Amino acid sequence: MTPASRRHSIRVLFCILSLLVSAIALAHEVRPAYLQITAVDKQPDIQYEILWKQPIVQSGRLRIDPIFPEACELRDQSAPEVTPDALIHRWVTTCDLSQGLIHIKGLSATLTDVMVRIKEGDGKQRHYLLRPENPTLDLSRQTASTFGYISIGFEHLVLGIDHVLFVIGLVLFIRAPLALLKTITAFTLAHSVTLALSILGWVTLKQGPVEAVIALSILFLARELVLEESKQSALTRGRPWLMALLFGLLHGLGFAGALKDIGLPEDELWLSLLLFNVGIELGQLLIIGLVLGMGWLVTKVWNAANLIRFSAYAMGCMAAFWTIDRTLILM
Repeated sequence: MTPASRRHSIRVLFCILSLLVSAIALAHEVRPAYLQITAVDKQPDIQYEILWKQPIVQSGRLRIDPIFPEACELRDQSAPEVTPDALIHRWVTTCDLSQGLIHIKGLSATLTDVMVRIKEGDGKQRHYLLRPENPTLDLSRQTASTFGYISIGFEHLVLGIDHVLFVIGLVLFIRAPLALLKTITAFTLAHSVTLALSILGWVTLKQGPVEAVIALSILFLARELVLEESKQSALTRGRPWLMALLFGLLHGLGFAGALKDIGLPEDELWLSLLLFNVGIELGQLLIIGLVLGMGWLVTKVWNAANLIRFSAYAMGCMAAFWTIDRTLILM
């Protein structure tokens, strides 16, 4: 086998592996579930109203269900509602849920979390976060905290492979520390702005087209990585921070999708939004640190140009798959 054919075979292998990873990523899409329990004072035959948002992923609804104490009899308040992102149930019950156990059946077999919000009769709210390793909430013991939004933001970045790939692409594309800092800062500011505008309802776009364009942004960056500098677009070559800023506006709308699924408490809107964004930034810093550290180690035994080239091919294959898949879903 000639060196040229060997390189071609390796590229094909990278594409095949990338497509497999893409399929797995789609099959294990991470979206938080949401459970809201509201105390009702004015109706003697109803003590609590329950709202349950069950995420819908590529393979169908995420098979997780809330299990309440045996004494609690739930009645449908309305027919289940299906949205593009969730199956929504509304129930009412006469039993006391203020001190009971709530278990999320099937959560241990997923990668997602469940945000639980308890609205008391006096207007106070409590927030809890249930994870796969801890799917049971004991309302009589566990301490409430709004800081669960940091975890959701962190996991949405780290487990959202499309956002991760874009950040990795930026790190690979820009080698100068100051230029990288400037570019990452522009990306961060941009997605923070559109995240806030989307959550506040000032900017509204459907998630489907946004996700498709996000995939296209990764494909664009992967293409730039394999081109010679003289053939790269003037935007990425001369002002990479501006390219990151423009695409960051789109990624912020993508981040907003997960947060819209669970909503934000009205009395702590800005704090929850800030904490979610802090989680995203922590995840982003972790990815940047890992890429720089692993890149330094790999280049000790492998040529840096080859590392960037093959990484770009892998990114491009995955991004092309996502772009086609998400566009076909829209059609």
